[in-house]
Amino acid sequence: MSSDDDKRDGPVPEDGSAASADREHDSDASTTERERGARVADETSATTPSASTPGQPDEGGGRSTSADPEGASTGAPTATALKEREEDWETIAKRYRADEATIDFSSQLGAVATQDETELLTINMGPHHPATHGVLRLLTTLEGEVIRDVKPIIGYLHTGIEKTAEDKAYWKAIPVVERMDYLAYYFNAMAYCGAVEDLLGVEVPKRAQYLRVIHLELNRIMSHLVWLGTTMLDLGAISILWYAFRERETVLDLFEYSSGQRMHTRYFQIGGVADDIPAGWADKLQRFLDEMPTRLDQYEAMLSKNEIILQRLKDVGVLDAESLQAWGVSGPLLRAAGVPWDLRKAQPYSSYDDFDFKIPVGTVGDNYDRYAVRIAEMRESVKIIQQALDGLPEGPVITGDRKVALPPRHELATSMEALIHHFKLVTEGMRVPEGESYYPIEGPRGELGCFVRSDGSSKPARVHMRDPSFVNLQAFGDMARGEYIADMIATLACLDPLLGGIDR
Repeated sequence: MSSDDDKRDGPVPEDGSAASADREHDSDASTTERERGARVADETSATTPSASTPGQPDEGGGRSTSADPEGASTGAPTATALKEREEDWETIAKRYRADEATIDFSSQLGAVATQDETELLTINMGPHHPATHGVLRLLTTLEGEVIRDVKPIIGYLHTGIEKTAEDKAYWKAIPVVERMDYLAYYFNAMAYCGAVEDLLGVEVPKRAQYLRVIHLELNRIMSHLVWLGTTMLDLGAISILWYAFRERETVLDLFEYSSGQRMHTRYFQIGGVADDIPAGWADKLQRFLDEMPTRLDQYEAMLSKNEIILQRLKDVGVLDAESLQAWGVSGPLLRAAGVPWDLRKAQPYSSYDDFDFKIPVGTVGDNYDRYAVRIAEMRESVKIIQQALDGLPEGPVITGDRKVALPPRHELATSMEALIHHFKLVTEGMRVPEGESYYPIEGPRGELGCFVRSDGSSKPARVHMRDPSFVNLQAFGDMARGEYIADMIATLACLDPLLGGIDR
């Protein structure tokens, strides 16, 4: 095919008339469009194909070579040449259509595409989709309404919390670490403090361990309540959101009463907790423990036999235990598939071995089992809190090592040694012996672990968190593949991912 420059170099009629394509833009012409078209048709009648020969009509109704890019070349094309050129274009078009029918989507999505799968459509869900529980982008391959493949794309909420923690003194990194999984701040702090305590060899007082357990299980209930409300909202049951957040507000009131903050409390400290519970807090907690089982009964009465909920959750998003374990999935997702793995039982920490509780498990591993397991876990958390409250021992709430924990405020006015320790800890921080430690705990979404490496200074050389949301999200493709779009939304909700922990 000739280029635009070749067309401009082609012959121009001696009477000054231009090709039809140029004449469309010539506003200075004195004749009408029909007159110019007729004149060009007359001048080129010797070489213009007959009306039966395919070509491009000009404005005057005739066939003009100027409409074809090759028609402006030096030699006027014959009817045979035009026919051959048309056949060449048809060959190119057929080859293009054949190539288009065998486009392989697997290079981008990992899908298996064949010549029969010509109706695949790749769309973006997010990164601001209302059902993603955070800023998550789902690159989804559809065949009609059926999910053929889905690729989660993360990183939109990245905060660099781990690197920020490495630039702070050990005890000053706690508020930063708490803000990763923003629905499990007590768990984030527990994993980090536990890793540092292992490096220091610090023994946490028994009362502090029990207070930690109480707040951890309250946090687990709060996190599951947010999951329950938002998941049912995704399924259309908006009333449950208000009921679940009613109990969540009670839990946050308890956090505010004991620590001064509703969220990101910084109540857990290296060596214990910041302060003892205030007067009257145990009574408020007891009222909540008495009320919560009846609230769970109400949730189940509204949901467990609801026909719409059953159709949306049962036998949807099924994934067997072997596949879940291969992905490294833990927590309620793994237990819903029938695996009774819980770090509170398998590797007890913070005196969890003092309490009697059960590990709820499912049978099928579908979304309904994930719902049922989380409801049962809230019941077990209530039992654990009740046992910890009834058996709460007396004693200190933080280690007595003044090189690790800040001295009590009342000692600063009477003890020079306490004042010096306070000054050194605030300005320089504690010195942690060289070494590495990994401290895993059972979070609301599975195994939450913190790795800390110390180089002997007052700042951690490396802080890395194993966030369960990040690991569990890997299995989402296997859960959603072959389901409908609406089922994918339900599966994502039952996955319970927190993008703050994923993008930390």
